[in-house]
Amino acid sequence: MAQAKYSRIDNNKRSASSYFSTVTIVVFVALCLFGIWMMTSSSVVPVQNVDVSQDNKNEVQDQSGVIEQSEGKKQATDPSNKSSQQFEDNQGDLSDDAAKGDSSVAPDKTSDGPEKGEDKLDEKSEEKPSEEPKTENQDSNFGEKKSDSEESVKKSDSDESEKKSDSDESENKSGSDENDKKQESDGIESKPESNDSKQLDSDSNDKKTDDAGETSDKTEEKGEQSGSKDSDENSDEKKTDDSANNQVSNDVLPSVAQSDLLNESTAQNGSFSTQASKSNNEKKSQESSKQSTGYDWKLCNVTAGPDFIPCLDNVKAISSLPSTKHYEHRERQCPQEPPTCLVALPEGYKRPIEWPKSREKVWYSNVPHTKLAEYKGHQNWVKVTGEYLTFPGGGTQFKHGALHYIDTIRQSVPDIAWGKRTRVILDVGCGVASFGGFLFERDVLTMSLAPKDEHEAQVQFALERGIPAISAVMGTKRLPFPGRVFDVVHCARCRVPWHIEGGKLLLELNRVLRPGGFFVWSATPIYQKRGDDVEIWQEMKKLTKALCWEVVSISKDKLNGVGIAVYKKPDSNECYEKGSTDRPPMCPDSDDPNAAWNVPLQSCMHKLPVNSTERGSQWPQNWPARLTNSPYWLTSSHVGVYGKPAPEDFTVDYEHWKRIVSKSYLNGIGIKWSNVRNVMDMRSVYGGFAAALKDLNIWVMNVIPVNAPDTLPIIYERGLFGMYHDWCESFSTYPRSYDLLHADRLFSNIKNRCNLRAVVAEVDRILRPEGKLIVRDTVDIINEIEAIVKSMHWDVRMTYSKDKVGFLCVQKSMWRPKEFETLEYSIGKIPT
Repeated sequence: MAQAKYSRIDNNKRSASSYFSTVTIVVFVALCLFGIWMMTSSSVVPVQNVDVSQDNKNEVQDQSGVIEQSEGKKQATDPSNKSSQQFEDNQGDLSDDAAKGDSSVAPDKTSDGPEKGEDKLDEKSEEKPSEEPKTENQDSNFGEKKSDSEESVKKSDSDESEKKSDSDESENKSGSDENDKKQESDGIESKPESNDSKQLDSDSNDKKTDDAGETSDKTEEKGEQSGSKDSDENSDEKKTDDSANNQVSNDVLPSVAQSDLLNESTAQNGSFSTQASKSNNEKKSQESSKQSTGYDWKLCNVTAGPDFIPCLDNVKAISSLPSTKHYEHRERQCPQEPPTCLVALPEGYKRPIEWPKSREKVWYSNVPHTKLAEYKGHQNWVKVTGEYLTFPGGGTQFKHGALHYIDTIRQSVPDIAWGKRTRVILDVGCGVASFGGFLFERDVLTMSLAPKDEHEAQVQFALERGIPAISAVMGTKRLPFPGRVFDVVHCARCRVPWHIEGGKLLLELNRVLRPGGFFVWSATPIYQKRGDDVEIWQEMKKLTKALCWEVVSISKDKLNGVGIAVYKKPDSNECYEKGSTDRPPMCPDSDDPNAAWNVPLQSCMHKLPVNSTERGSQWPQNWPARLTNSPYWLTSSHVGVYGKPAPEDFTVDYEHWKRIVSKSYLNGIGIKWSNVRNVMDMRSVYGGFAAALKDLNIWVMNVIPVNAPDTLPIIYERGLFGMYHDWCESFSTYPRSYDLLHADRLFSNIKNRCNLRAVVAEVDRILRPEGKLIVRDTVDIINEIEAIVKSMHWDVRMTYSKDKVGFLCVQKSMWRPKEFETLEYSIGKIPT
């Protein structure tokens, strides 16, 4: 046989080296054909925007070692392909209305390159040795899911984005097509494979939701590049983001018959698009961008500059007031059209110092005001210390420290029981809010308020420190709170003339104070005998008696050298029914004590509820039991917001938000919560979102829009706080007040009433740079909000849609426009 073989070779006169050359050529041609087949099999079809950042690329090694190099904006997708991750948002027992903004979300990938306004740029993929994506610190809320079809991906807008998407070597060797993972939404876990395998399982991942058993729809991941460089302080957060974002499935390509190599794609739909199609698409994209967005942002040119509050700095309206006797010039005077310009940043603005260090010091460059330090430095309000403003914890009435002052009150009135019986208090004329800042140590939540007046930036100081506060004044209108909600009202030399005009302002405190609640008054008339102090003290004694307030304690804080008077509001109508002639009249039954938005003050008292099912007839449960239990006055005869009996509605809402927060918000969306302190829920309903965040070092301002169901009393009853607001107007706070804003179905509810662009401009105003906005709404709203914030150069951290419901998480950037828009109504000095 050998002789015949060699004889045949000799007869053909071919050498052994020639034979091996021929084999080499055949192998080479086969590999080339295999590479061509792989490229042509990845036909390009249009998909919805799905961005992947340059920093987080999925690279998977092909079995043959051939790397596909593709050029174009989009890759092929199989319509049947399911998302690889699930955002925990099971609706449970919530009704359809409640579930409108609730959905599952997959994590995105973020990048640091400059963001482009156009929808399409030339993008190239570079050849590079393929790598396995790392899956360190994987979030338990996300499952990983792959299918045999290619994953639809849109590259991040940058000059060069690298992307490799080849079949997995070990997968091809094994030939296995079935490596399913089943996960439940209550505890979805992404488990990385061992280092030996270095490959995530592919194909399908069955996802089961907690209560509804829904099958997941197609998810979209978007990661936008940042418009600015991150500071060193951002590095930890970036790592947190990356660890969540790296839980993305690998793209495993299926085996295809060799004959498919001959099925060449058309020029329009192939891996390589034509120059004509790219140019036409770019022209259309630019035209569409100009027509559909039209967002030409400018900086607000106003006298207040970086501290602009539109409804409190309307110089034109304030100058036209017939009188300022009742502090009308400190009340809200909103412009007819809300501004759509952006507020400038202070020069040298930095990320705020984290809580609890922020309680003692803040960056001077963030709040560059020294007037309070000059006026109140000797009282330990605030001091300038190098590049910081420091807060020793003092105030006018407790210059030797707030904690000693707080404990003195407790010792004089043990029933006040900080953090148990007393949970939510109102601090009127708060200064820099040190009183409220130190009450956190006693588990007490304080709503601090002070006017924007000659005491420059006092509320801004409070917010920069991480202490709740709003700009407000007791003037001619009711405060934006329901009746009978505060456990304690506090005033430490708050400069409010309680005694004038029949005690109209004190009657407003009586409206918001809970029956059986305390009024703590610390002021010079209590312990000094000079000037008007004696007269004021006598008037206050008469007035508090007429209001049926009981004098509980009059004591002296020896360390701070001040007197403290504590009064208690009655919890029955017995005193009111005596009908004393020197007593303020009782309000008519038609007067609703819970009506508070732009309602004039009344010089009357409201009767107290007597029915055991009425709110205010009993004191709430002690904290923290009151947080989780349905209020006693919420009965099954009441229909809740979601259409269920009110107690059930309350419980379902709480469980719903507990699940979302614990399974997704805290771990799955790339937010470093240690950087978050000031939070606002822009449409709160029952306060379930805030309740679910109870164990974090944060506070939540729960906002009930004026056109939404009035559930704010329930929020207070459970030991949380909030206020009413109309989002067609500016919020009563300084710019850069909040670290995170949460908007659940807000924008779709106000779109027909409000200028949506102006609302987003207001969101930009009150959100700190690098702060986050979370939006849960319809897909149309999500797309519209995303377009607006992109035009402001915000970073899209994550977006997801399912069944016409969407989720969006974005981060505000440091970008500010160069051009100015002058707001004539806010040019000039506000009268003092």
